[in-house]
Amino acid sequence: MSGADAPGPDSENGELADMVAAMCTASSHMPAHNGYRSSPSRAAPHRLTLSDRKLSLQERGSRAARQPTIETKRVSITDGEDCVQLNQYKLQSEIGKGSYGVVKLAYNEDAEQFYAMKVVSKKKMMKQCGFLRRPPPQGACCKPLEPLQRVYQEIAILKKLDHHNIVKLVEVLDDPSEDNLHMGRKSLILFAVMQVPTKSPFTEKQARFYFRDVLLGIEYLHHQKIIHRDIKPTNLLLGEDGHVKIADFGVSNVFEGSDARLFSMAGTPAFMAPEMMTEMELSFSGKALDVWAMGVTLYCFVHGTCPFYHEFIVELHFKIKNEAVHFPET
Repeated sequence: MSGADAPGPDSENGELADMVAAMCTASSHMPAHNGYRSSPSRAAPHRLTLSDRKLSLQERGSRAARQPTIETKRVSITDGEDCVQLNQYKLQSEIGKGSYGVVKLAYNEDAEQFYAMKVVSKKKMMKQCGFLRRPPPQGACCKPLEPLQRVYQEIAILKKLDHHNIVKLVEVLDDPSEDNLHMGRKSLILFAVMQVPTKSPFTEKQARFYFRDVLLGIEYLHHQKIIHRDIKPTNLLLGEDGHVKIADFGVSNVFEGSDARLFSMAGTPAFMAPEMMTEMELSFSGKALDVWAMGVTLYCFVHGTCPFYHEFIVELHFKIKNEAVHFPET
């Protein structure tokens, strides 16, 4: 192509603006899965420009720094008639449950806001022995973290993150004399974006809307040198603003350089990449694991089930390594 035929910067920006405008317009016109659309606009629609789109991770450096996570080492717990008083929080009904604890609805009397409070038992976690399903390579310097160490690593990761599609950790209440460790999240999380399997998968528009949130969140995490390692619909929580928040960093990895070279198996089996199951493979790309899990998640969004499934782990691994993806007719 000659210099006269090559597109100039203005035409390239114009084409990019048109693409962004089309994407943003489609997303803004589609309601969230829970029927709630955040920030409806009554003004006449206008042609979106690059300045109207959501900021990418490279542009977020100019934003004001996030408020640091509060770390409280002394807690006062009293039982009330209809709730438990934890310092300034009133712990109310249970809204989620995990292996080591629960998530409760918490009302912050000082801020006059509701929060999601994750409550985990340190004693239960200390009884669990962390292990690798695959031995580390000879001379490997990394040791597997035990469950309680994983929780503290999750706290350390969340403390430095600030993104619209990542759960925000506001306060950690960790009294050495108490068994329970409490993690308060900024926005009230309603529920997982999808439970798999389901007979009611998303429409393509809904899937695109939520997957865009996941993509932006993972892009930000990789820029922050963090591999999530457990992307799946139940770890994608729907906030009160109708957008997806990536949660559960219990098996995440922090890396240096351009990518993480991993050797251990972690995460949910149906969302694991095939290279994790090859005995001859000593290490694999961390970023690639997240991308694969995102692909499985998108399949779940559209079809309501995982592309590979078997009740026995060995058979499931064989399917992931050897079988082609089947796309049901719609």
